[in-house]
Amino acid sequence: METVDTLIVGGGLSGIYAAFLLSLKNKSVVVLEARERIGGRILSPDHRGFHADLGPSWYWPAIHPKMADLVKTLGLIGYRQFEAGMGCFQRSNSAVQIVGGYAMEPRSWRISGGMINLVTKLCEHIPDNTIRLNHPVCQIEKTATGAQVSVGELEKDPWSRFSASTVILALPPRLAAATILFTPDLSHLLTQAMLKMGTWMAGQAKFCALYEEPFWRQRGLSGQAFSERGPLGEIHDGSNNSQGPYGLTGFLGIPAVQRSQQQRLTEAILSQLAIIYGKPAAQPTTFFYQDWARERFTATPLDQAPMVEHPRYHPPAGKTSFWDGAIHFAGTETAVQHGGYLEGALSAAERAVMNVFKG
Repeated sequence: METVDTLIVGGGLSGIYAAFLLSLKNKSVVVLEARERIGGRILSPDHRGFHADLGPSWYWPAIHPKMADLVKTLGLIGYRQFEAGMGCFQRSNSAVQIVGGYAMEPRSWRISGGMINLVTKLCEHIPDNTIRLNHPVCQIEKTATGAQVSVGELEKDPWSRFSASTVILALPPRLAAATILFTPDLSHLLTQAMLKMGTWMAGQAKFCALYEEPFWRQRGLSGQAFSERGPLGEIHDGSNNSQGPYGLTGFLGIPAVQRSQQQRLTEAILSQLAIIYGKPAAQPTTFFYQDWARERFTATPLDQAPMVEHPRYHPPAGKTSFWDGAIHFAGTETAVQHGGYLEGALSAAERAVMNVFKG
C-alpha cells in the first residue's frame, strides 16, 4: 500500500490544479485518474497542430480573473472568439435566415493549443509519477489517520490501495456518489445532495468540423448559428488563431437518448451545415465528435436528460468537506461562484487545498 499526504481523485482541471498548488508547497500528492488521459471534460484532439475543443472552449477574462491570471502565469496565448459578421437562424422548416450577429458580452476568449494546454502546462510543474492513469477509484474508507482509497472495480478485488491523510474529490459529486463506495456510509442528506447535483456537460454532445478555408467568413458570416430544426442547436466559429485550419463547432440540440447512431448523426450534421453555410461545409478535412453522455467517467444515467438552464452550483448540502476534514470537495460543480465553468474548477481546487492546510 502506497502512503501519501494528499490523494486527489480526478485528473481534470480542478484535480491537476490542486496537485500543482500542493506541489508548490512540497506536499506529497498522487492523482488517480480513471481515464487513460488527463483533462477530464477538457478534450482537445489534434489536427496538424491545432487542438479542437470538444469540452469547454472559452473563458471570459473580464469576469474570470483566476483563469486570466493562470493563462498569463503559464505563458499561454489567449485569443478572442471570432464573431465578426452576420449570424444565421434556421427555422423548423429548415429555412435559413441571415440575422444580426450575436456578439457575446463579455467577450469570450479561446486558448492557443486548445484548453488542454492549461492542463499539460500545469503538469510540467508537477513531479513525475504523481499522476496515475487508468486508476478508477471504487472505494474510500475512513481510517484513524485519514482514508484508504481502493482502485479497481467494486465487484472484484482492488488491484491497488493508497493511504492518505487527506483526499480531494476532484470529480463531479453525482459521479462520486454513483460510482464510489464510501465506508462508513455518507449521511442520507449528503448522498442525496450529491446525486441531485447535475454534472455540467454530461448530457451534451459536441462536434468540430475543420476546413482549409473559412468560406463562411468570405460570405460575411460570423459562423454563429442557432437552429430550431437540428440536429445542431448552436454553432460557432471554432477556428485557429488568425491562421488555418478553420472550423465550425457547436452543440447538438437533441436529447442523449436519440444520439445512439453516430454515423447517421454525422451525416445529418454535415447536411445541416451545408444547408446553413453552403456545400463546402459538407466536406471538412477533419471531423471530431464527442458525446459526453456516453462517457462513463463523466456521466451517469441521471445525466441523460438535457439541462434547460445553467444550474446554481454550490458545495453539496453546504459541505466543503466531511469525515472530520479527511475528505474535501473540489470540482467545478462544488464552487460557490462560477460553478460549471473553468473558473469554478480553479476556485474549488484552491478552496480544497486551503482546507487541507487548515486541517
